[in-house]
Amino acid sequence: MVPFGLETRARALGEAGALNPLKIHFLGTGGGRFATITQLRRTAGLRFEHGGTHVHVDPGPGALVYSNWARLNPQRLDAVVVTHCHPDHYTDAEVLVEAMTHGTRDKRGIIAASKSVLHGDEDSHKSISPYHQGLVGSIYPLEPGSVFKVGGLSFKAIEAKHSDSATVGLTMKVPEIGTVGYTSDTAYVPSFLEHYGGSRLLILCTLRPRDNPLRYHMCTDDVLKVLEDAKPGCAVLTHFGMMMMRADPEAEATYLEEASGVPTVAAKDGMVVVLGEEIEVRGPRKRDESRLIDA
Repeated sequence: MVPFGLETRARALGEAGALNPLKIHFLGTGGGRFATITQLRRTAGLRFEHGGTHVHVDPGPGALVYSNWARLNPQRLDAVVVTHCHPDHYTDAEVLVEAMTHGTRDKRGIIAASKSVLHGDEDSHKSISPYHQGLVGSIYPLEPGSVFKVGGLSFKAIEAKHSDSATVGLTMKVPEIGTVGYTSDTAYVPSFLEHYGGSRLLILCTLRPRDNPLRYHMCTDDVLKVLEDAKPGCAVLTHFGMMMMRADPEAEATYLEEASGVPTVAAKDGMVVVLGEEIEVRGPRKRDESRLIDA
C-alpha cells in the first residue's frame, strides 16, 4: 500500500475544498482479563468519526457509558465492528446495536464481526444474539480478505493469530486521508508487512512491555518488528495489560520511536487522534498540549 503523501492530500484539498478529517476516539485503552476486571484502564474500544459516519470497533465493557461521557451519541452509530469473541472486545456490542437501531425501532446500521462472534465456535457461544443480529440492516461475517463499506470508509479484514482463531485485524481506507490499520489482539504475523505496510496510521494492541512475551499477543518487542517492517507514518499503542501499565506505556512508546524511527504514541483513555493534512494527537484534558505529526 502506498501512503497518501502531503502533496497528494494538498491536491485533494485544492480540488475538493476543506479536507474532511478522520477522528479516532480512544474511549478505552485497556485489555486483558485483569485490566478489564480492575478498569485501571477503560475497555470501551475505539470510535471512528468521519463526517457524518460513526463506527465503533471492539466495544468492550464501558463502551456505552464512555460513549455518552465523551458526548458521542451511540444512536448516531452506523456500524458496530467486533474483531473476536473475547469479553474485552464484545461485551457492549448488543446494547450499542440497540442504540444504533434507535431502540430497536429502525432496521438500520451494520454489524461486521468475526464468525466466532456471529455464530460461536467450539470454545465460545455467539456473543451477539440472533435477536440483535436481526435488528440491523446488514451483517458482514469477517475473515481475512473480507471487505465492507460504511459511508465513505472502506474496511478490509486482515489475518491475525490469536487464541480465538477467527480473530481479524482491520485496515480502513479513508478518502483523501490514507489508510489506517488496527491489529486487534494477535501475535506477530509476517504478513503484516503486506497488509499494514505504508499505513498512514497503525493502531497496535500491545498487551505487554519489552521482554515479556505472551502467546497470541504482542509485546513491545513484537511491535518493534512490525514498525520496522511496515514503516507506518505514525503508530499508536493501545490495549494495555497490567504489566504494560506497570512498565509505563509512554516509556515503551518512546523506546519504539527511537528504535524504529516511526513517531509512536501511547494512547490514553479519552485521547483523540485527528487525521487531516497532519496527524494531531489530542490529550484527554483540555490543558493537554497537542502533538502534531507530519505523516
